Formats: sequence, C-alpha cells, structure tokens
Amino acid sequence: MGSKWMKAKAALGLNLCLYVPRRSVEEEEDPSPAFDVSMSDAGLLGRPVGWSGGLGTAAAAGSSGESASRRLSKSSTLPSQKTCSICLTTMKPGDGHAIFTAECSHSFHFHCIASNVKHGNQLCPVCRAKWKEIPLQSPKKSHEPGTARTTHAAGWPQNNAMMTVIRRLPPHPSPRHRHQVPQIQGTDPALFDDDEPLNPPKNTVINTSKSDDPSCYSNKTIDITTYPEVSSVPRAKSYEDFSVLVQLKGAVTSAPTTPSISHGQSPSMSQTSRTPVDLVTVLDISGSMAGTKLALLKQAMGFVIQNLSSNDRLSVVAFSSTARRLFPLGRMTESGRQQALQAVNSLVANGGTNIAEGLRKGAKVMEDRKEKNPVSSIILLSDGQDTYTVNGSGGNQAKPNYQLLLPSSIQPNEGSEFRIPVHTFGFGKDHDASSMHSISESSGGTFSFIETEAAIQDAFAQCIGGLVSVVVQQLQVGIECIHPALGLLSIKAGSYPCRVMADSRAGFIDVGDLYADEERNFLVSVNIPKELSGDLTRLLKVRCIFKDPFKKEMVTMEGDEVIITRSEKGEEGVVSLEVDRQRNRLRAADTVSQARAAAEHGDLVGAVSILENCRKMLSGTVSGKNQDRLCMALDAELKEMQDRLASRQVYESSGRAFILSGLSSHSWQRATARGDSTDSSSIIQAYQTPSMVEMLTRSQASLSRSPTTQRLVQPKWSFPSPKPRSYPNYNVSYKKAAQLDGDLNKQATLVHGPDFAGWHYISSILAGTMSHL
Repeated sequence: MGSKWMKAKAALGLNLCLYVPRRSVEEEEDPSPAFDVSMSDAGLLGRPVGWSGGLGTAAAAGSSGESASRRLSKSSTLPSQKTCSICLTTMKPGDGHAIFTAECSHSFHFHCIASNVKHGNQLCPVCRAKWKEIPLQSPKKSHEPGTARTTHAAGWPQNNAMMTVIRRLPPHPSPRHRHQVPQIQGTDPALFDDDEPLNPPKNTVINTSKSDDPSCYSNKTIDITTYPEVSSVPRAKSYEDFSVLVQLKGAVTSAPTTPSISHGQSPSMSQTSRTPVDLVTVLDISGSMAGTKLALLKQAMGFVIQNLSSNDRLSVVAFSSTARRLFPLGRMTESGRQQALQAVNSLVANGGTNIAEGLRKGAKVMEDRKEKNPVSSIILLSDGQDTYTVNGSGGNQAKPNYQLLLPSSIQPNEGSEFRIPVHTFGFGKDHDASSMHSISESSGGTFSFIETEAAIQDAFAQCIGGLVSVVVQQLQVGIECIHPALGLLSIKAGSYPCRVMADSRAGFIDVGDLYADEERNFLVSVNIPKELSGDLTRLLKVRCIFKDPFKKEMVTMEGDEVIITRSEKGEEGVVSLEVDRQRNRLRAADTVSQARAAAEHGDLVGAVSILENCRKMLSGTVSGKNQDRLCMALDAELKEMQDRLASRQVYESSGRAFILSGLSSHSWQRATARGDSTDSSSIIQAYQTPSMVEMLTRSQASLSRSPTTQRLVQPKWSFPSPKPRSYPNYNVSYKKAAQLDGDLNKQATLVHGPDFAGWHYISSILAGTMSHL
C-alpha cells in the first residue's frame, strides 16, 4: 500500500497548485476512462444530464507525469481529472482558475477547495482521505493584463490572483481525544439579516409559462363542496348527531412538466407558474451519519438544490454537537446552486446530536431575514436522539419534554395560528420518532419515517413537490348555522385548530396553506330538529377566507347552502359514500392512536387486537363493501401496523415511527413517507397530489439513471433479500448487512480513525481489486 502511494505522489507531483499554458483542442483530448463515482460521496452530487460545460483535462507535470497519471487512472479507476468534484464544472488549464492537486492525487479548482476548507472540512471530498496539508486562499489582488506571474519554489508558474497557501495541519490527535475536535468550525453572525434580495420584487409569482395571466390556472382558487349524511330525512324525525362533510380542494393546476436540461437549461425553467419558496434545511451530521447515510443525504440535497427555481431561496444549517449555518438564505440561481453544492459537499459527520441548537439556528434564519417569499418552510432530518437538551439534562423525568427542542417562534401560542411548519424526517431505525413527531405536530408540519436509507431522496422529493405547489395561504374556514333551532355539536378537524362558539351557532377551522389539487375534509356534527311544516331544512353555510398568492390579496368565498329534504314518509335517503369514507378515516386514526398508547404501555397484544377490531369494522361499512380505495388503503395500513407490533424489538426499531408517521399524515391530511408509501405500486399513498407524484417520478428517474445509489446501499455480498411485510426475515437480512458494515467500520477506526469513511473502498482500488463488491 505504501509503495503505491509513493508512486502515485511521485507521478502526479502532489502538494502543488499548477498553472499550465492553454493547449490546443487536440492536446486537450483525454482518452482516459471516466471516473466511477460509485465510491465517492462527492460523486453523488454529480452533474445532472445535460449540465452545461464541457470536459477538460487536468494539469500534469510534464509528459512523463501525464502518462503516469493516465496509467494510474486506468489501473486504479481514480477520479477523472476533467471535472472539479466540488463545483462540478470543467477544469481547463489556462482558463484563469488555478488547479490544486491534493496529496491523495485528486484535483480541484483552488477557489473551490479553499472554500471547502473554510467550512472546516479537512477531508478529501472524493476519497475522504485525511489531509496533512490544506490549501488556504490569500487575499485576492487585481491582476493587470501583461503583468508577470510569480513562480512557485519548485519552478511552477502561478497566477498572482490566486496564490496557493499551504498550512500544515497539526499531528493527528490520539483516538481518545478525537471527540474533542470540533467539526463545525467558525462562528455565525449575531443577526442573520444577510439574506439575498428577492427577485422579481417581493411576493411576485414566478411565471415561466407562455401566459403571464395567473388566471390561466383557475378562476376559482378553492372548490367548496358539502355532503349531508343523508339527503332526505322524515319530517317527524330529529337527529342529535347528524354529520355534514365539508370538503375543500385547492385549484387544479397542471403538474410541473419534467424539466429539460439537455441544453444546459435550469431544472426549474419549464415549471408552471407558482409562488416562490424560502426553505431552510436543518441536517444532522453527527457521528452516526458517517458513510452511506451522509453520502445519500448529500445526494438528496443535490436533488433539492437542482429542483428549486432561481426565485426560490435556500439556506442549510448543519448540526452535531453544535450547529452552524453553512450559507445565508440565497436564491438558487446557477451560481447559487454551485455555492449550495459546495457547502453540502463539505459536510463531515462527527460529534453528538443537538437537535435543539440546529432548530434554533434554522428558526433564526427565518426570523432575521429582511425579505420573505410567500411560502416558508423548514426541513429537519436526524438519525439519532437529542443528547443535549432532552436526554442530556440529567433529570429523571418519566416522560421527556420535547417542547424544550422548539424555539419560541415555532412553539404554539394563542397569537400565531399560522406558523412556519417544520417537516421532520426520521432517518433509519435509531432516530427518536417521538421527538420528531412532536416537533412537526407543534409547528404544523409533517413527520416522515425514512426506513430504507435509499428512500431519502424520494422522501425529500415528495415534500418539495408539495411546497412548490401552494395555491392558498392563511386559509380559515367559517361554518354558520342557518336554521334557528340548529346547533353545532363538534368539528372533527384532526390536528387543525378549530373552535365552536359559545352559542353553538358558528365554528371556525384554521387550515393554513393548501397545495394544488389537495383536499381537506372536515366532519361537522349538528342537531336537526323536527320539521312539521316545510319540505326543506336549511342547515349550514360555509365561508372561506384566505390569501391568494397569485393575486396578492385576501379573498372570501362562500359555498352553497347545505339543504336536506323533509319527506312525509318514514324513509331516509341513502347514506353518502363520501361521508362514510371520511368517518372511516377518522375512526382509523383514532384507533391507531389508541393502539399506540397500548403499545407504549407494553401491551402489544392489546394493540394488535384494537387494530384488528377496526379492520373488521371497516369491512362492514358502506365504503368497505364497495371496495372504496381509501378504505382498502386504510385496511392495508392497519395490517402493516399489526405486523410491526409483532415484538417489542420490531416495535422499537420501526413500529413506533411507522405509526407516528401515519398519525401525522391522517391528522394533517397530507402525504408523508413511511414504509413503501413513495413507491408507485404501494396502496398506502394517501393524500399525494399530482405535484408530489411528478416530483417523485423525477426523483426516481434520476436515481434509475445513476447506479451510484444501488452500489452504496446494496453491496454485492451475499445475504438474503428482505421480503415485504415479513419482518423476521427483514430484520435478519439487515442485521447481517449491518454486521458486515460494522466489521468494516471497526477496521477503518483502527487504521484511520472514525473521521475516515470508506477506507476499504480506497484500499481495494489502489490494490487493483474490487473483490468484496
């Protein structure tokens, strides 16, 4: 191993930042094979199809160095020297950018790697080798045409505008002190008011379609439909609990077309008009994220970055033992995307899990911004449990107080019905599902359970697909009784805040944002008096007040009155299928909540029995007998939960998170990722909108074009594949995979320390073998 490294260093002239005069096109052609990015975290953020910019060649120290480099590339499958793995653009000698070649033989634009080091990263972004020397960028000086270029001590000419400054790192700390080295270095400003100005002007709708008229979407922003439990009631009969379904649906818009970037076009250029988004992602980079998890997270963030428009703004906060904002809230223009990719690619996993500090920084970015896009949201991802605020306080409290994790701006209060939602993602089996669910519930967001590591990009895609399709904001629904003897008994609205006035004559529901083509269903219970004289009884009228993000104004809409007929005969009308469906949904959600409470108290058998009774009840309802799709999906979901209550171990590893994610989905009537819910063949796809499905399709298409994810997640060692819903086999197979991965990690720790991930891949590459893959 040592001799191969020495040969590589001698051949490539390491530790030098080179300037090579521009060569002819013929000289720039490089027949060396392309780099197989499957072994690289940086490769996961690789160039999308059709990314603009050609392929160049690396600077080489003379012909002998160039031939040696090519021989090494062919024999060892090292990265292509044509593209900077950080900014993903061409490295052409003589194009005005200095090229830095590290001691591990990988080359980058000097300004890119200097920015990478500035973020506190001392590992190679490609092979993750620990560097003994790092590049630092000296202050830029104006370089006048015709001025001479200085020469390096070794005789290599360099550009004064970008001088290489090498700082030798201190000796590697001993393993017992390694945890004391901070991974998130530097300090954040006291005030995060450095957000990039909005463009076009504040609250202007993005319109990249041919028509500039927002009315091309729909003249009616919300469809209001009501369904009485039965349409006809005998005159002489009264009801003490009569149900009326209030159904709201966001304007139907054409889903964004799949972006075409074959000519270097931005992925968002072909999207239809929509409101721009301010998004802050709060990402866990604790030690448990090292390796495959961090690589897949970088890939998923690369997808998010590429699918935001130039008017959307993004900021990334990374946390482990501490938290830091990687870059200000900025627009995702071409340069903005490059900077975001650089920052994401600089992430290194180490340290503990301080969720509270990460959320505090993320909320502060939103609070301090000077300008605001119409839609705002925070995405929180973690694979562990908070070890500082909830579980690190040293108290002996029986039940953790998860409200301690929430900044004041996110915590629910009387004066703020519409808050910035935090959409949480529990990554893997070791995350704290209870805390993630509590954070999302308190803020008005959703909780998704990413059970399979490779599903992280699809989970993010589904969430982003909703955020970029908001058509209604600050929606409040008012329900008013018409008949003088009528009274509201209750409003079943899930997690949405609702209230019935003291006189029982009116009620209100605070809904907030509504995505395009997204439905909200609320069941209202009223008492119906006898009607001895008339043929009709006027029950309710529904009014919606909301902000139209396209027209930038508050709008009031009223639905048709709810009226039932009164007949002389004693016959009742047919029970509404729509009302029955929503009753089943609410019953199933209540049942899941009861089963979860039983499971938390250790009664798994009782929890399974509760779910089984609900399944039997659903099969006997009107919608169940009619094979209604929602009813079938509810039954499949309840069966899945029963399987995940098979044992305490299964419940702790996946059952709790699956159940809480399902509760989050049903209580907010919004899609969450859990199990195989993002798969097109899954029946558990409740509440998905066309925009979410389109973004999922885009994500899955990008993954299918790149074998990198499969290589990272499914190494070709032999062990049985998990069977759907066969959890004993499922756990055994993944335990074996985890054991194999753990053995490799133990070796890596002994040889290179915990900061060096994937060392066995690099070792096998330099040895010329890939036998274990």
